[in-house]
Amino acid sequence: MLQSKVFIVFVTALIVLFIDFNFFDLVRPFVNKLHKYAKGVVILLLVSVTLFTVGTVSWYYLADRLNIHIGINLWIMTILMIVYFTKTVSIFVVLLDDMRRGIKKVIQSIGGKNQEKLANGQPITRSQFIRKPALAAGAIPLTTSVFGITRGTYDYRIRKRTIYLPNLPQAFDGIRIGQISDIHCNPGYYKVAIQGGVDLLMAEKPDVIFFTGDLVNYRTSEAKEYINIFNKVRAPRGVYSVTGNHDYGNYISWPTEESKAKNFRDFLEAHKELGYDLLMNEHRFLEEGPDRIAILGIENWGKGRFPKYGRLDLAHKGTEDTPVKLLLSHDPSHWDLQVRPEYKDIDIMFAGHTHGFQMGIEVGNVKWSPAQYSYKQWADLYREGNQYLYVNRGYGCIGFLGRIGMPPELTIFELKRG
Repeated sequence: MLQSKVFIVFVTALIVLFIDFNFFDLVRPFVNKLHKYAKGVVILLLVSVTLFTVGTVSWYYLADRLNIHIGINLWIMTILMIVYFTKTVSIFVVLLDDMRRGIKKVIQSIGGKNQEKLANGQPITRSQFIRKPALAAGAIPLTTSVFGITRGTYDYRIRKRTIYLPNLPQAFDGIRIGQISDIHCNPGYYKVAIQGGVDLLMAEKPDVIFFTGDLVNYRTSEAKEYINIFNKVRAPRGVYSVTGNHDYGNYISWPTEESKAKNFRDFLEAHKELGYDLLMNEHRFLEEGPDRIAILGIENWGKGRFPKYGRLDLAHKGTEDTPVKLLLSHDPSHWDLQVRPEYKDIDIMFAGHTHGFQMGIEVGNVKWSPAQYSYKQWADLYREGNQYLYVNRGYGCIGFLGRIGMPPELTIFELKRG
């Protein structure tokens, strides 16, 4: 485990040094024009950022995640992400121009053509041609990231979907289901805005609410300051929840196994304080007279490195004769890997997990996000045959404390017969 962390730190340090070396080469002509004292200050600042970044990454992986319960450390990581994303874009523009010039030079050497010139006949230098546009290009991710932090994080959207089920009992025709997912409680949030999102959901007056996992980032103590906000999430037919991959405390080093076990016991207790019915590989029934539908909830079950604690066989047992089955499962990869192949009587699966990568474009029928390169189903409603999957874009943030083109989501479903 330690060796893998050291390797990550080593590779990250090499990437940081590569980016900063190339960025300094990009800004060097501008720095050289400064007064010698100003030049020294700028160089010291650039070197300090490099050393601070390498030190921060080392501390993050080799120590205790920067005591991640302290909100300022989350902001440090977010700021570093913005800085290096901005630098990378600028460097990328230069590298593209280097490739273009290299190809052009080969063509010129073959054809004997003259090099590019300014209007006065002088050769165009690399500094004149590309450095300023490259730095200008870097301002784009900087601007969008700042907007994503200040506005995008709390730009809550209510999304409404109607799903028709031919086997839906008459008593439940028109039932309204609310979904919230991936809260990721952390001290970096603006609590007034967080409360505003809860108020938005409650104003929709759903009959029942599903929370599909990831209450916290790293440890249960992060949820303490938010209990009095999220315990306002209430519905006449109850609030049902499941665990996500972040809820088990697997992403930090614990001094003992007992301390990790206590963290999860605290997590279970937090759900009681919230008033949520946490489904741990089990089910509940919603009943109306002789009619009923089943709500199944499992622990996290994900592909690849994500934990597979879920036992759908246990949650499903006893629901065989129920006409409609609704499944809460945090990770959408579960749908294709187990639910559809083995449980064709599950009508709808509700998931989260992807956050839509907290970044993307959704305009009309155009949908793109880096999330789609990891997940076939990464946001919104999917259908295969008579089975549905809904992937919620998430309420909170992880890693980067912002959202760009992928606003946080609260979903309202109406189930109809037909």
